[in-house]
Amino acid sequence: MGHGGPGDLLPSGPEGCWATASCDQLVRELLRRMEESIQPHARSNPSVLLAMNLLGADIESPTYRLLLQEIKEEVVTRAQKAMTSGQVAEHILALLSSCQDPRQVPAPEEPINLIPILQQKMHEEITHNVISWYNRSLDILTLCVVKEHDRGAAVALAKELLSPDSHLDVDTRAMAVLALVCENNTAPYQEHLIQWALGNVTNGLLDEQEKGEGVIGNLSSMGLPIQALESSRKFYAPRRWDRAQAFHVVQTHEQEYTQPMAIARVLPGLVGTSYLNAAPLTVQYSITNTMKNYFHYSTSVCVPPGSRLLRVLQVARDEKPHIFSFKTVNYDHLGPFVVSIHGLAGNETERTYWQFFSCWSPLQQGVGTYRPKNWEHIQAIFSTY
Repeated sequence: MGHGGPGDLLPSGPEGCWATASCDQLVRELLRRMEESIQPHARSNPSVLLAMNLLGADIESPTYRLLLQEIKEEVVTRAQKAMTSGQVAEHILALLSSCQDPRQVPAPEEPINLIPILQQKMHEEITHNVISWYNRSLDILTLCVVKEHDRGAAVALAKELLSPDSHLDVDTRAMAVLALVCENNTAPYQEHLIQWALGNVTNGLLDEQEKGEGVIGNLSSMGLPIQALESSRKFYAPRRWDRAQAFHVVQTHEQEYTQPMAIARVLPGLVGTSYLNAAPLTVQYSITNTMKNYFHYSTSVCVPPGSRLLRVLQVARDEKPHIFSFKTVNYDHLGPFVVSIHGLAGNETERTYWQFFSCWSPLQQGVGTYRPKNWEHIQAIFSTY
């Protein structure tokens, strides 16, 4: 019915850490610490922006706007000459998750296309053997997310993971899992090789968790393995991952998470998402009134991957204010309640209100809580009760 708690950072359902007040508090505290690292004139961290988007943080906040602007400026001044391929990849994921087109980054002379820059840097670094397997994995993941696959690089990564002489650290293996899960989901080439590598590596991560009593690698490296294991269940099935144990480790050692990068890596996994979900959401949004002075309008909007429905309404309004204007009333425990759309308000005497649907199923959460899925059709229909 268009109401709900705007501050709920945890998704509904079984994904993410257990739906308790203590877990919600953990996520909020880590998010607060991470956002405190955003300072004017400090080196911007694209991983922080990506984590904020995956969590559905407030993209209207001054800190978010500052970080996004700094990352755009850094791309313009440093991407072509001063960044490694891995740094370009991080910036692409951060911009993409912010609904910014990495192929059209505004610049003084002409827009910058970061995709061929990443491809060229990656191949040059591989040719000169100056690229780490971590950066290779990050590059492969980023190219996969933007649908510019590098099949040869993915096969080489899978072979490295299966090599008995390979001794990759936990962060690298976890990033490799994310990259190969993406490749496996989008292309059937070398399917058995990639799936074999994924099964081998994920089982290795589970073995380390068992030996470490919940810790995978060390505390600062817990974030990427959590994301990797969240995203790769079918490759270590029927074996199960003790996700509650891993989350408990993070919660128990909360005070040790002080570095923005470690926090940015662990937060997505705590809410059941990962860098695989960096691509923004496209949501179709319609408003319909059949009671009096009929109108029906529809639009498609782009929102960051962790966004709530309220953000969809805001983007639609910002893009077409003469059509998708709306008003809300905030209630202490229910959050924002939509009382008017397109100048038409609900009326208690006439028992009318705006009801929200996903396709034709009424939403059970409010606009401040519900998180739309990619290509979902959200309808606001003027209704009676």
